[in-house]
Amino acid sequence: LFTDPRSGGVKKSSGVNVLPIVADTWAQIRDDKNTDVDYLIASFDGNSKTDITVVASGAGDVEACAAALLEDKACYGGVRLRRNGRFVTFFYVPEGCPPLQRGRASMYKNGVLNVLEGSDNEIDMRPGLTEDQC
Repeated sequence: LFTDPRSGGVKKSSGVNVLPIVADTWAQIRDDKNTDVDYLIASFDGNSKTDITVVASGAGDVEACAAALLEDKACYGGVRLRRNGRFVTFFYVPEGCPPLQRGRASMYKNGVLNVLEGSDNEIDMRPGLTEDQC
């Protein structure tokens, strides 16, 4: 991508549309006063090919987030770690994900995870993951 106007290129978008609820939910997770939400999982909104929305969120830790992962859609997300209060993000594609969605989701990864500002690291999320494995 040519993003620097001096290069003569035009800034291009990946085409992903991250709905405002994703940033709002992430802000709740990052709020130290809030104990109601510790993780979020975002994925494609219904049959949309470009809109990303929150499909799950809640209190808990990495284990709760891993248990809530989708089995048929690619998903993105973030978690507050309980042991140190740090924030991590993830991108997860299950085996049951359609191949075209898998490719599209991987192209959108940076656009979605950039909305989850202030994270320390990206983890390899998968079902059954525990915080000790992060």
